[in-house]
Amino acid sequence: MDFSPPALRLRVTTSTKRLTRAALSDIDHVIVVMPHGITPRAIDGLPFADTIRTLRDRARNKNGMLQGTLQTSRQVGITAMTATADDSAFARLTLARRGIDAALASNPARVAVFAAHDNENDCTQIMDAFTRAALVACAPLPNYKSKRTPKPKLRALTLFTQTAPDLNRLRTEAQANHLARWLTAQPPNMLDAGALVVGAVGLARDHGFEHKVYDETELAAIGANAFLAVARANAHSNAAIVHLRRRGTGEHIALVGKGVCYDTGGINVKPANFMHSMHEDMQGSAVALASFVALSKLDKSLDLECWLAVTENRISSDAYTPNEVVTALNGQTIEIIHSDAEGRMALADTLTLASRNKPKLIIDYATLTGACVGALTTGYTGVFTNRDELHGDLIGAGRDSGERVWPFPLDSDFDKAIESQWADVKQCAASGTGDHIHAARFLMRFIDGKVPWVHFDLSAGNHKGGLAHIPSDVTGFGVHVTAAFILDRPALDALG
Repeated sequence: MDFSPPALRLRVTTSTKRLTRAALSDIDHVIVVMPHGITPRAIDGLPFADTIRTLRDRARNKNGMLQGTLQTSRQVGITAMTATADDSAFARLTLARRGIDAALASNPARVAVFAAHDNENDCTQIMDAFTRAALVACAPLPNYKSKRTPKPKLRALTLFTQTAPDLNRLRTEAQANHLARWLTAQPPNMLDAGALVVGAVGLARDHGFEHKVYDETELAAIGANAFLAVARANAHSNAAIVHLRRRGTGEHIALVGKGVCYDTGGINVKPANFMHSMHEDMQGSAVALASFVALSKLDKSLDLECWLAVTENRISSDAYTPNEVVTALNGQTIEIIHSDAEGRMALADTLTLASRNKPKLIIDYATLTGACVGALTTGYTGVFTNRDELHGDLIGAGRDSGERVWPFPLDSDFDKAIESQWADVKQCAASGTGDHIHAARFLMRFIDGKVPWVHFDLSAGNHKGGLAHIPSDVTGFGVHVTAAFILDRPALDALG
């Protein structure tokens, strides 16, 4: 198995030329994006207005997309689209995915995009969205079929624009999202705990990152018993906490990811319909790792750490059981309630280790609770923080990036549900009501109170049919919102 996906081969360039038939001499398909509510008279001012007007007159559907062929010295396909009234990043990305999918139906090698908008900022945002959609369309997921599916011919995207988006950042984020989805989609016999540990170390070596692996022997020696309780049933004894670091002179940020490479539910075994796709329960670690790589390229000054809690939740006579009491790395005692609440156990000791280095901010990612899906669906991801002043920037970063998030409360009275008669805390409440909030309150116990912390409960990690510009069920959610939060928002400044 290739741990890292192939590099994105799409070449993206910009052109300030007028979009004419002559300018399409080396283009196979052109996409023209028209403003919402464009009038028939305004179409006269567009490139290829005669063709667009003819297609519009013939159109029988109301989806705002017209397709046909331009009469030039060669055959050039055209897709004309009308932007939606919703000008959010999510809506633009969804529109861009539709446009790119429509253009790729004829399997072109070279595609062009033109936005017929007067406002420069609107044009830049549309070009940004179509670039993201085109890059992800060229990002294949693992394929183990004996007969390979032919690859799309698309190899070049030309943006006809006077205001180009940041192509380096778009490609870096797209490659990182591809890494997150590539790892998450790997079958569990290809990417088990051992393979994830080895692969993460190999990636660190390739990029020149510092790295250390806390294996089960070392974790036992330091008292990381919450993590080891989950690992106990795995006969391969290949669980580990992996630490990567890229030192810098700027802000110190630690990214932490849940890496449960297969989750059977343990002794409280999952029913068959919930067991399917449990190899994706390591998505938090994939997003943490991919975000770490992206940020290290996009801001050379950041002092970055990445912590991966890599394990499997298996079934055996050694599996941890309800009513056990285990002592975590920070000395907190935990009463086990349900073996399928394993993610918070693996993260508890990992967060303790991350806190000890006193970063300015810790962000963790985990496909942690079904309760968060129940609260938000898979269209949004839930977010929690021990700093209320970060809520606005988190919501804003979600809106800016198209990876939408929504905050939940962390009031102390939620602790009543996880009070234990026998230990410092229950692993979870006996009732599943509000489990996403109880899980976050549990995790807070393993964060140094002075360290700002953000927790993403990745309810949008898998969305049937894809989400925004992402065409696969596995979304890699988290890379884009993290980049927007760290690089574009004054979040770190607000922390002092």
